[in-house]
Amino acid sequence: MSKTTLFDSRIKKYAYREAAQLYGELGSSPAGLSPEQVERQREKYGSNCFGSRSSDTMLRRLRRAFINPFNVILFVLGSISLVTDGLLASDFSKNATTALIIFSMILISGGIRLVQELRAKNAAQQLDRLIHQRIRVRRGGVCMDIPAEELVVGDVVLLSAGDRVPADLRLTAVTDLFLSQAAITGESAVVEKSCRTLCYGSPRPVTQLENLAFMATTVISGKGEGVVVAVGKNTLYGSFSKDDPEEKQAFQKGANSIAWVMLRFMGVLIPLVFLLLGLTGGNWLESFAFALSVAVGLMPEMLPMVITACLARGSLAMSRKQTIIKDINAMQGFGSMDVLCMDKTGTLTNESILLEYYMDVLGNESAEALDLAFLNSFYHSGVRNPIDNALLACQTMPGREAHFGELLAQYRKTDEIPFDYARKVVSTLVTAADGSSKLILKGDVAHVVARCGTVAYRGKVLPMEEDTVQSVSAVVSEMLQDGMKVIAVAQKEMGTADHITSADEQNLTLVGYLAFFDAPKKTARASIAALKRLKVTPKVLTGDQADVAVSICRRVGIPCGRVLTGAQLDEMADSALSTAVEEVHVFAELTPGQKVRLVAALEQNGHTVGFLGDGINDIPALCEANVGISVDTAVDAAKDAADVVLLQKDLGVLEEGILEGRKTFTNMLKYIKITASSNFGNILSIVCASAFLPFLPMTSLQLLLLNLLYDALCIILPWDNVDEEETLSPRDWSGRTLGRFMLSFGPISSVFDIATFLFLYYVLCPALCGGVTYLHLTDPAMQLHYVALFQTGWFLESMWTQVLILHFLRTRRIPFVQSRPSAPVMVTTLAGIVVFTGLTFTKGGGLFGLTRLPLWYFGFLLIVALAYMLLTTVVKTFYQKKHHQLI
Repeated sequence: MSKTTLFDSRIKKYAYREAAQLYGELGSSPAGLSPEQVERQREKYGSNCFGSRSSDTMLRRLRRAFINPFNVILFVLGSISLVTDGLLASDFSKNATTALIIFSMILISGGIRLVQELRAKNAAQQLDRLIHQRIRVRRGGVCMDIPAEELVVGDVVLLSAGDRVPADLRLTAVTDLFLSQAAITGESAVVEKSCRTLCYGSPRPVTQLENLAFMATTVISGKGEGVVVAVGKNTLYGSFSKDDPEEKQAFQKGANSIAWVMLRFMGVLIPLVFLLLGLTGGNWLESFAFALSVAVGLMPEMLPMVITACLARGSLAMSRKQTIIKDINAMQGFGSMDVLCMDKTGTLTNESILLEYYMDVLGNESAEALDLAFLNSFYHSGVRNPIDNALLACQTMPGREAHFGELLAQYRKTDEIPFDYARKVVSTLVTAADGSSKLILKGDVAHVVARCGTVAYRGKVLPMEEDTVQSVSAVVSEMLQDGMKVIAVAQKEMGTADHITSADEQNLTLVGYLAFFDAPKKTARASIAALKRLKVTPKVLTGDQADVAVSICRRVGIPCGRVLTGAQLDEMADSALSTAVEEVHVFAELTPGQKVRLVAALEQNGHTVGFLGDGINDIPALCEANVGISVDTAVDAAKDAADVVLLQKDLGVLEEGILEGRKTFTNMLKYIKITASSNFGNILSIVCASAFLPFLPMTSLQLLLLNLLYDALCIILPWDNVDEEETLSPRDWSGRTLGRFMLSFGPISSVFDIATFLFLYYVLCPALCGGVTYLHLTDPAMQLHYVALFQTGWFLESMWTQVLILHFLRTRRIPFVQSRPSAPVMVTTLAGIVVFTGLTFTKGGGLFGLTRLPLWYFGFLLIVALAYMLLTTVVKTFYQKKHHQLI
């Protein structure tokens, strides 16, 4: 049973209790609680606050910024390096540099992330702010004002216009009490409340029980008195607020997945290198130190920093497109989101409804029906609703201003009977200049027709026959099926009467109907089509009626062959719901808790879910979704709970955000996959070389320098161009395909590394060292020169091929021809090759054990690079055919 269902069963019972029975059950009375009872009630039922939420402390922000799988791996490697360096005094300075660089990368990437974290506010504080008000209660027969958080179950609360309901109440006395339940249901319609005891009948959602008032709803007009039946987390509002909202876990899970792939490769390669070097060289401690450097070389040192740079740059780019990213991890949500849940009001439709038709009983246009409805809406003094606002807007219709002005001058208000929930109609008595009066009644079609004995049609008044009733039903049913809101208008001549009673609301003449609908935004259909093109499935989750939701969704292109309502949802088991959420795209008449259940069901099915909401009632779903999206005009608490804030409530803006998110995500994956596979190829080459060479093919410091130089160039990747096909579908943020990519492209590098080893060992080095190989050299200085030449040659080959292959694996297309990198990427990478190659010709290269090589070696290097790129292109083609993707 869902959390919402449990709440409903607990709170609904109070709607069916007589006041006396209610007081007895809760241990209260009409005079209120005594001080002693207040404390007992607080101990028994709890306090009216959400105090169990832990605050978002600086410690938690630091944890989120610095503790992630990549930083943990690098920290462990750096720490082990420092420990080993204490035992290797001769290599201390070399390895201390290694650890220092690793720790610097952790601090820089964590610092950038912390700055982003400090910008976010705590949504829980905003929720608590809602109840930090003073409320009037009766205790011990005395009326007093107390802070709302001091309320307890059994307190008698007095409400008046403008108050926010501070807890869940069973109303015991009302006077024209109208509430806005937008904070709970998300709908703007104002509802009238009563204090009568309800009878068990057809099941209704708890929000439609008119003798209950819920926390966070607002008193629009009238007065009321009620007894508190639930406080704090036990209220309807509290039942769907989270005790301790945590950061989104999707990014963390993806990062964990990638980290585990890297750890598995380390788990195989580190022992292998350690054993090979130990067995061939005999120095086990030195072998362990080099095996550790292999681990450092496999793990991209700048991975946390590059990822943070990608996310931060994407966040900045999205801000220019009217999308503010509060949590940079939410960029992952934009990149992989494949389902978008949204309300229809204000997103698919405009904020207000429009008058579409005014007609007689058979569906013909009727100005009389419009005039009577206009007079009723203008003169009744009850709470205005969207229908009244739409009718009053008619006086601004071009060419009709004078007509409605004359109409108001011709009739003045004499009396009225306000709208109430039971009658579902409102009556107004207006008197003409000649003293004759007429009663105008409008409201729910069934309730108006039931009060009519005749119908008006083309100037004649005809008796209400059976076929007339059927005609009425046919006209109205057709409009209802189109999702329109329909009301009926009737009138009755009242002679010279100056007041009316409920008895007068009988034997009226039915004049006609008025039909209204939520007009879809002009951009809605195109925006929905764009989302589908991006393979994001739109799903509507609304508190509005099902027929209205279907009408709007049909107009904008959202499939609505099957609709699920909140009542049907509560009757469904989780297994049935898991299937239904895949097939159904429109969910109507929902409570906030039901929205959360739907979002959770989609996530459990493996979807990355975005939720677009702007009200307090949307906060639970915003917290539950992988990426919570709000708008700049939303309530503060909703904006604080969201990860992303749109500066316009328009799906077109969201589409731009999704595209930018996918571009950022793609560039992030480029770095991870290409760097990891390239590093794997280098380490695999080291393993092969270690088994045969009498010296290390590259020192620990050289290996670290190579990775750092390459990573420094990759910092420019967030500014790279992204092919259009990479943004047309959601991206998977995980290590699921990382291992496959590394095993497919990493060994290609090893093939050319080994070819380079052979060339260096048997051709270049002997040519510059007396014509003999290393084993035949007896001069220690010459041996050191031989090793320096070999290590420099492989350093340059590794650096060239790593940088060039970045251009070949960054796109599915033919690089430089069909897909050009951005100018910053092109300039930076080519400049990097020139500068880092030039390093070997300077004295600075000697600090890293590098030396000058003859120019003819670069001819060989160019041949190797071209052959490497050619083979990579061939493998890339087969890889894409088999797996239908690259990055």
